[in-house]
Amino acid sequence: MTTAPATPPPARATERYPHAERDALLHALAEQRATLLIALRGLTDAQAGQRSTASELTLGGILKHLAQGERVWAQLVSERRGETPDGMWDMGQYHLTADDTLADLRAAYAAATRAMDAAVGALPDLDVAVPLPPVPWDPEAVPETWTARRALLHMLRETAQHAGHADIIRECLDGANTTAQLGDAPDTD
Repeated sequence: MTTAPATPPPARATERYPHAERDALLHALAEQRATLLIALRGLTDAQAGQRSTASELTLGGILKHLAQGERVWAQLVSERRGETPDGMWDMGQYHLTADDTLADLRAAYAAATRAMDAAVGALPDLDVAVPLPPVPWDPEAVPETWTARRALLHMLRETAQHAGHADIIRECLDGANTTAQLGDAPDTD
């Protein structure tokens, strides 16, 4: 009696596409970043710093904060030493100064997002441990360690949350909203 050769079990998706999860999460983050930037289309520097709701948040302040967040998380993920990156706890990151321009903020955000993507892209996988720095409000607490996955998901959540804030602020400024602008050409300034 002859037996048919055993067929190998199907390869797991992670074996065939070892970076599929990372690529999917980075793609989702890129979509949220793009949505955020839609809310900034066509604004002047003055509008970027203008409050339009009861909140202290401005569109420029959101962009400045997210640029800082991307830069900080890129450093935490790439260095994995648990040291506090410069400016991590600086509350000024939410407010524009007289020297801040929308063009400079966009450039800083673009550089920070590239750094974050490169830091995540350089990892062997998303299970890599990322030690977090101690928090100033509880110096006795033992710092946590997150996986790179959790850090990436945190940045995705943070960006999505602030993209929603930006949409509301923009609509209150001049009636424009992200949904109505989705089909428009991207802003180049």
